[in-house]
Amino acid sequence: MQEEFIKKIIPDIFLTDSPSGYDKNVNDVITNILKELGYNYEILHKNTILVKVIGKDLSKVVATSAHADTLGLMVRSINSDGTLNVTNIGGPLAPTLDGEYCKIATRFSQIYTGTILAKSPSVHVYPDSKTMPRDFDHLVVRIDEVVKTKEDVLKLGINNGDYVFIEPKTTITKSNFLKSRFIDDKASVCLLLGVLKELKEKNITPNFTTYFYFVHQEEVGHGASALAKEISEFVTCDMGCVGLDLAGNEYAVSIAAKDSGGPYSYELTTKLIKLAKENNLNYVVDIFPFYGSDVGAAWHAGVDCQGALIGPGVAASHGMERTHLDAIYETMKLLVLYLTK
Repeated sequence: MQEEFIKKIIPDIFLTDSPSGYDKNVNDVITNILKELGYNYEILHKNTILVKVIGKDLSKVVATSAHADTLGLMVRSINSDGTLNVTNIGGPLAPTLDGEYCKIATRFSQIYTGTILAKSPSVHVYPDSKTMPRDFDHLVVRIDEVVKTKEDVLKLGINNGDYVFIEPKTTITKSNFLKSRFIDDKASVCLLLGVLKELKEKNITPNFTTYFYFVHQEEVGHGASALAKEISEFVTCDMGCVGLDLAGNEYAVSIAAKDSGGPYSYELTTKLIKLAKENNLNYVVDIFPFYGSDVGAAWHAGVDCQGALIGPGVAASHGMERTHLDAIYETMKLLVLYLTK
């Protein structure tokens, strides 16, 4: 189901930097793909992209979503030696950032490269280089420019509040593993586009009018907070968790029964489980203990809808993540079944 299309668009989506609040570039990529597929779209006030697909039955409206925003960093302050202190955007796993390449984007379209490093970065110099905490109070950005003072940095146009983009290192292996930062949730962005392509190519009309949302600000808690009031069911696509006593794995679609905000809608979740079971999908049902999704954002904003969550199983979330393309395809299959059966 659109396997080659998914492989084709993964680099375009994943290599376009889009930490929460910095959404124009990835929106340009997504909307260009939508135009190529022949879809009209709207850009809402929070820069969410909305695609409306008319269904056979106009008696109700359902919705699905993926969030295009990612984790990231922002310049907190500039040190006297020309390095940058950073503040986190969302919850990146700080120890995994030590040694990562990055880019600094100024407010006026200048881009500089750099490296994220611990403040004691050399074992030959610092006695605490191996033991220093790798947290946001002990990580700095070393800029790849001749800067020796704070004033040198300011002359480059870099200032507090500028975004720092973390290198995603996106790779698809010969064995069809997708290795990258930000599989949460760019894998779901790709699979939603794959579903739209499937509907268009095979002339499939969903049972009910369906709103496809490409959301921003999910990683900071308020992504899908402005869903249309007419929506009665909302199935968001986001990563499935892998680890500890969880059932999820990198090859299956996860169906969440509950996350840290509470249970998902029983009837809608049961419907998804039944569809997965009856159609022999590789699926698991799981509980996500430290997790929230766009369904929670919609509910907290007062959207009166049933809500459910599905997504490909992703290992090492908020660090160097990995999934298998099979998990993405299984999620696509389940979403198409939900929309058409």
